[in-house]
Amino acid sequence: MAGAPKRVLVCDAIPAEAVERMRAGGLSVDESIGLSDDALAAAIGEYDALVVRSATKVRARHLAAGKRLKVIVRGGVGVDNIDVAAAEAEGVRVMNTPSASSASVAELALALMFALARQIPRADASMKSGAWDKKSFAKGMELEGKTLGILGVGRIGRSLARKASAIGMVVIGADPALGTTGTLDGLTLLPPDDVYARAEVISLHVPRPPGTRAVIGREEIEKMKPGVFLVNCARGGVVDEEALLAALSSGKVAGAALDVFEVEPPKDLRLVSHPRVIATPHVGASTVEAQNRVGDEVAEILLAEL
Repeated sequence: MAGAPKRVLVCDAIPAEAVERMRAGGLSVDESIGLSDDALAAAIGEYDALVVRSATKVRARHLAAGKRLKVIVRGGVGVDNIDVAAAEAEGVRVMNTPSASSASVAELALALMFALARQIPRADASMKSGAWDKKSFAKGMELEGKTLGILGVGRIGRSLARKASAIGMVVIGADPALGTTGTLDGLTLLPPDDVYARAEVISLHVPRPPGTRAVIGREEIEKMKPGVFLVNCARGGVVDEEALLAALSSGKVAGAALDVFEVEPPKDLRLVSHPRVIATPHVGASTVEAQNRVGDEVAEILLAEL
């Protein structure tokens, strides 16, 4: 086996150009999209590296079977679909591509804010039904001059802060890693409770917490301004969906835009079908530009590591 090319198993789709770049660099790449848990466990032992996006779940039993495995690359930001502790115990490096999709996710969050403020999906659906119902959409809201609260001021949060500042929003944010004072990319850092109390729009860009406690639950919603808009392009489970439903029903939350859900695809459609909810199917990173950057970063990482 001396001198044999390192083998890479791609489990979730990445651009063909990235696969060809890896092959041109001397790696042997197999693409097996949509493997079941059992099929992945049976196949993984033959490979030195694994590439996943968000669909494939890499569990402890897969890592135990990966006798040759040296590195797993998650094409995207979070690594919550990988058992990182088990990987570390097996000596497997877990890497991701945190900057590739930042602009795309931030742009979707901003687009969803506009959609909430002007009821764009409902107005479009009304027109398509043959109606001309100006009266129902006469009370839109301008974003200029409003306060945006960003929870999680990493790459995506900072990108959103720059964009929102450019349209005249007042941007505040909270991030435990950055403290509670100072400014960054047009954003003023504050304690989370101050963000809840002051923001008319709140956008979430934090990882899914371990365990069952959501970042935004009944207690946090109670601290928010009446009529707040809530946007989640982060991870399902960041928001307690039952608490959000209750807040929508009471009017405490005037509208929510959700790209992610506790269960994907969602089986409970109460939020998806709520008239004051805009829902998208986890498409934050789904732009041509972001996908190309993801592929480029995956190829760079594996060519360097292997």
